Amino acid sequence: MENLAFIARYRQSDGTPQPLKEHLEGVADLAELFAGKIGMPTFGALLGLLHDTGKYSKAFQDYIKSAGGMLEPDDDEYIEVRKARGKIDHSSAGSQFVWRESGKSTYQQLAANILALCIASHHSGLIDCLSPDGTDIFSKRMIKADNETHYSDAVAVLEDEIKTQIKKLLESPALEKELKAIGERMKQMAVSVTTGQFALGFLTRFLFSALIDADRLNSAERTTSAKPDWNLLCGILEVNLAGFTVRNKIDTIRADISQACRKSAEREKGLYQLTVPTGGGKTLASLRFALYHAAKYGMDRIIYVVPFTSIIDQNARVARSIFAFQELTGKPVVLEHHSNLTPEQDTSESKLLTENWDAPIIYTTAVQFLETLFAGGTRGVRRLHQLANAVIIFDEIQTIPIRTIHLFNNAINFLVNQCGSTAVFCTATQPLLDRVDLLKGAAILSENPEMMGTENVDELFLNLHRARIEDRCKDGGWTVDDIADEAMKELADSGSVLVIVNKKSQAKELYTKLKARTDQVYHLSTSMCPAHRIRVLDKIKACLDPDKPQPVICVSTQLIEAGVDVDFGSVIRYLAGLDSIAQAAGRCNRNGRRETGRVLIVNQAGENLDRLPEMKVAQEITRRVLREFRDDPMAFDENLQSPRVMERYYFYYFFNRSHEMAFPVSSRNIRGMTGTSDLLTLLSTNNDAVQIYMNTQRNAPTIPLRQAFMSAAEAFRVIDSPTEGVIVPYMEGERIVAKLMTCPEEDRARLLKEAQRYSVNLFPHEMKKLKDTRALTEVWAGSGVFYLDERHYSEEFGISSDAVAEMKVRII
Repeated sequence: MENLAFIARYRQSDGTPQPLKEHLEGVADLAELFAGKIGMPTFGALLGLLHDTGKYSKAFQDYIKSAGGMLEPDDDEYIEVRKARGKIDHSSAGSQFVWRESGKSTYQQLAANILALCIASHHSGLIDCLSPDGTDIFSKRMIKADNETHYSDAVAVLEDEIKTQIKKLLESPALEKELKAIGERMKQMAVSVTTGQFALGFLTRFLFSALIDADRLNSAERTTSAKPDWNLLCGILEVNLAGFTVRNKIDTIRADISQACRKSAEREKGLYQLTVPTGGGKTLASLRFALYHAAKYGMDRIIYVVPFTSIIDQNARVARSIFAFQELTGKPVVLEHHSNLTPEQDTSESKLLTENWDAPIIYTTAVQFLETLFAGGTRGVRRLHQLANAVIIFDEIQTIPIRTIHLFNNAINFLVNQCGSTAVFCTATQPLLDRVDLLKGAAILSENPEMMGTENVDELFLNLHRARIEDRCKDGGWTVDDIADEAMKELADSGSVLVIVNKKSQAKELYTKLKARTDQVYHLSTSMCPAHRIRVLDKIKACLDPDKPQPVICVSTQLIEAGVDVDFGSVIRYLAGLDSIAQAAGRCNRNGRRETGRVLIVNQAGENLDRLPEMKVAQEITRRVLREFRDDPMAFDENLQSPRVMERYYFYYFFNRSHEMAFPVSSRNIRGMTGTSDLLTLLSTNNDAVQIYMNTQRNAPTIPLRQAFMSAAEAFRVIDSPTEGVIVPYMEGERIVAKLMTCPEEDRARLLKEAQRYSVNLFPHEMKKLKDTRALTEVWAGSGVFYLDERHYSEEFGISSDAVAEMKVRII
């Protein structure tokens, strides 16, 4: 039996103590595996062995033994656990050890800086090296007092076998060799100091991810999954595709697109584009590419990233139905991750409940993906290393928020060029990510990146033209009654109408107006949980069945316009960005059953978009392009859906807003900052902080890394207000909550995964209002996971801040 003189933790499974040596070696093995994906196994092994060496201190051992009942209150060494929890520093000792033991060469100092930073940060998220006010936070941590870090105490009793392994790795030529190799690759790809320093910082974050996930997995007594059998999954997909019947010209075009994607899978790893009109079948076509590409190169997983305003359940459901048999064998193939059900700040409860994307095919949102790349804490970053050696498909890439463009481009370039991944930008309206400021970070596309072939894209748009977009905006705008009248007219003409609005309040108001006129109207919004939306969509699709069509009007927020397979006779779209309007047009006459569908652009009178500044900007640019189209339609192929129109739109949208693309921040966003900067600078050169340091210290900072990681992470928001998931009492939601309140701790992760389908993401002001009215209850004390009072959930509209339903009477 291992020496129990030093304990790391108590096992969840049986409450027995885990020897500290066993924990360090277990984490080292996993971290070595994860860091090995980018050729840095020695770094991973060192991180694992060093991260908890501070737990050898007497202070920590007295604490952990007191917590486990091995020390009684009357023992001299006993520590009052509640007061000591989280207050004994056990992360600084390991970081100080590697910093003090490192060599003096440039690469040795950089290696030590990276390792020490990751170890010191493994409970907090990456700390700043230089804070925005010029303070050298890292060096202060490295000289933190011995009585606070317990360094001497821990190192004095560090087990010989662990110490020998650490010394051997630190003195190994492999450490410098690994860093030099990736350093040369990064230098070749860097086009400026900014992009080069960003890559160095992102490398540090990647290694940090390897440590965090290894630590969490070992603590949860879990390991990694085996690599998927991609050839088997390819075969299953081909059987499914063979069952499709080619009924018309559009089906033939979809089959050609699918075949082009299959052929492209043989290409080298890289960054590609798939530009296909809406309704071109790119969801299955891109899956076909991903499966065959993963099989060819032995890749670890496929990750689908869809817009945070969209429904991902449909795509995941299609994939799950294809691989249903594999799912039944107990080997999950498809994982959905689209809602945060753990608190914004990590707690001891939430850390072990976090998904780490260890599945063959992941469907997630742009919000989750971007938070994995840039958000603070340790919850999201643990997934980052899973993006290495992966096929990453970005569905509707044009929805990437404008202020994240340079951060996103630099991160994707790193994943493709340093991590062996392949990325595909899929859309009908390809943004110009490769044409933005190169010195700040443009997407580095592969040679001949268009998977359909550039010469074929225009022909595709011509052949898949199924609907005509009409600009019906007018001075003063349309009243809600006017729009309801127009919807009823379109219903009489085409038999089915989709109305897409810009805000949830607009959807509710228009739906209520139409409900007074017809029973054949449905409502969709993000106030409804995914299971609820799917159920409503299924009813709508039943009405749209070409064999048994029924009159139907759907009033929806923009969640329906990206990737949702519906086919309406006509569409009314509230004025928005032309990319959104083009996506809306993809829901009109999708399968070409009519000669031409109609898409009407309307502007609502008195529309207030103060909380949606992006939408206001997009509207103005759309108005400009619509004016230019009216003046010279021939310049745009007389078609508002042509690639020429979208290129003009993005030219104005991107290049007139280039100053926003590096994620501007000011003292309002970041403590200690004077003036303004941007997150790209903070995560690369951090020039302002360096200058402040030099002004006060009269010399340059001595540490190789200067990034303000934590300050940037705290300021990073994909959307202006971060959302938090709440479980709602819809269908299985009630059952899941009941189980969560009483289940053993080891079942919570599985149940929270199930609960994602019965959760709604709320903004802070919405959470506050519901908490103030006591409509939210914590699932278990300290979890940070809330469920909604049943009186605040409507069958028609979803979550409501006001009580809209009666409390159910239950007879027990």
